[in-house]
Amino acid sequence: MRKDVLIIDDEPAIRRLLVGALGRSGITYIEAATAAEALRLAAIQPPPLVALLDLGLPDRDGLEIVPQLVACGIAIIVLTARDATAEKVAALDLGADDFVIKPFDSEELLARVRSAIRRKSGPQADVGKRDFHAVSIDRDAHIAVIRGVRVDLTPREFNLLWALSDRPGRVITHENLLEQVWGPAHLQDLDYLRVAVRALRKKVEADPASPRLIINEPGVGYRIAIEP
Repeated sequence: MRKDVLIIDDEPAIRRLLVGALGRSGITYIEAATAAEALRLAAIQPPPLVALLDLGLPDRDGLEIVPQLVACGIAIIVLTARDATAEKVAALDLGADDFVIKPFDSEELLARVRSAIRRKSGPQADVGKRDFHAVSIDRDAHIAVIRGVRVDLTPREFNLLWALSDRPGRVITHENLLEQVWGPAHLQDLDYLRVAVRALRKKVEADPASPRLIINEPGVGYRIAIEP
């Protein structure tokens, strides 16, 4: 049976705290104390929906396994004592969905976990295909074609592109994009959006330094450009 959460932390006290909070909320879980064990559990079928990932693991830095967890289709909430902005940006760049600093409020963390679970397990109301100008997106097949070339996107990058394509040529606000891609608990996390847009532009723009497809509207949001 699929588990909701994979706890990855080498500190028994932290794992006990997380196990207690998740258990009281009816959220199912499995535990790993090392990166190697976490990757083994992430590969089970079906994989867990969400990973709570500590960065200070005994066998590897937690950042090193973020891409492998993402490849398994797992949403990642980094849970760490490291509070440097560079660490946060690095985790988000690699594909993490969220970043929580220890010590943390259990109820806030649970709200973020529930939001991530809903995003991973809930039905998509707007599945289908979208084609306009240089962009073709097939959500059912998870395929994005830009200027005739298939682009390999992470699940978060794909969801961001899909959200942007909801109204081609019109601005989608920061808050709208954050809610669609990360959930309502992240309406103020503009850094998450900026990091994800930067990563997406590297894959879909001919020149990411001078974007012509994903256009920034300062202080408001982003839009996908429609050229004649």
